[in-house]
Amino acid sequence: MNPDNNRKRKNPRFLVVCSLTDVFQRHRKPKECINRYGRYLDRKDRALLQEIFYGVLRNAIYLEWILGRYLSRPGRTRKSTLYNLMAGLYQAIFMRVPDWAVVNETVKVERMCGRNPGLVNGVLRSFLRAGEVPVPDGDAEEALAILTSHPLWLIRRWSRRFGLRETERLAKANNEIPPLVLRVNLLRHRREEILEILTDKGINAEYTPFSQAGIKIMPPYDFGDIEGMIGDVFIQDEASQMISCLLDAGKGMNILDACAAPGGKTTHIAELTGDEAAIVAVDVSRERLDRLRDNVLKGGYRSIGVVEADVRMMNWEGRFDRILLDSPCSSLGVIRRNPDLKYRYRGPEQLVRFQQRQLDLLLSVSRYLREGGLLVYSVCSFEPEETTEVISEFLHKKRDFYIINRMDRFGEFFTEEGFFYTFPQRDDMDGFFAVRLSRR
Repeated sequence: MNPDNNRKRKNPRFLVVCSLTDVFQRHRKPKECINRYGRYLDRKDRALLQEIFYGVLRNAIYLEWILGRYLSRPGRTRKSTLYNLMAGLYQAIFMRVPDWAVVNETVKVERMCGRNPGLVNGVLRSFLRAGEVPVPDGDAEEALAILTSHPLWLIRRWSRRFGLRETERLAKANNEIPPLVLRVNLLRHRREEILEILTDKGINAEYTPFSQAGIKIMPPYDFGDIEGMIGDVFIQDEASQMISCLLDAGKGMNILDACAAPGGKTTHIAELTGDEAAIVAVDVSRERLDRLRDNVLKGGYRSIGVVEADVRMMNWEGRFDRILLDSPCSSLGVIRRNPDLKYRYRGPEQLVRFQQRQLDLLLSVSRYLREGGLLVYSVCSFEPEETTEVISEFLHKKRDFYIINRMDRFGEFFTEEGFFYTFPQRDDMDGFFAVRLSRR
């Protein structure tokens, strides 16, 4: 599936099929696909590509379930044809595309693929002739998993933990288009100045309620509107901005960002300390560190030193006043921004893999904290394997550490045990977990 001529490159619906193939067959990230294929399109067609592509990703299980009622052997249908049909169904069900246009455009794309235009024409006409969108019945959890396109194992575990009604709210929130949240570089601008610039551009924007540096842009939006502003602003969800604030960092402190790239929290810490701390940003990935260095350059920060290394192997015992470990994780708290994550894991046993690495990282970097210092452990997930279970095991092994129970500024986000949570359905933020630890 390559857009090997100009006609294909200029057809956003064909590029949707290319993008879905890349995500499901080659495990590419959706943003990479938009950047790769969207460069061929003007602004209007790029927006159409993004809407259909992300719409299919958010509703893939449901769309496949519907197609199963019309295809005799869906498992044997060519993948490109299946993705094209899913895109056609999405337009018919969720967008204001006339029936005739859905059929014509989807068949046109199938002819570009050179395979099954007759099948595509027949399936879509049969669906449209039925005059109603089918709804699954039977077991409530199974029906919810299909309707919201979440894996059944995830719906069942959330239902046991939160209850079915709250699970439904969470799953539906994951399928909504999230706001685009900016963090203003307060070393350069007041938040009011940036909001005025956005408003003058006709962009529907408002202040975030908890982060004093945040501005929320409501959908629909175009990333091109703020492309030239990077450095003065950065794209960063409000929950992620709040994580940096949990460090309670100040001027003159020695601060370690242990898994720093691509640098959203690192640069925010620099701003929170007036660019007058000594921040060491460590990451093992050269490619991701290149993005961090680029962000540091664009933001004009002077207090950040970048180190390419495995942070577990350093000789920094007792050196730092503050440490942030924003650990690699399943990212199941940010499904609303990355809907492909719903299909990445086949069961909870895969989360244990992350747990082992997270505990190893936490045990390692805790050695670098001075007595009385503060370490924040965070993940963009609220799954127990990656959150409370990691902390329980860590405290069992490191008796000289303890949880700082809460923080007055964000008190409503803390549990009695001192665990910080944000949830998409409750807070209109990405899902995060954090805990503040200190050393006796």
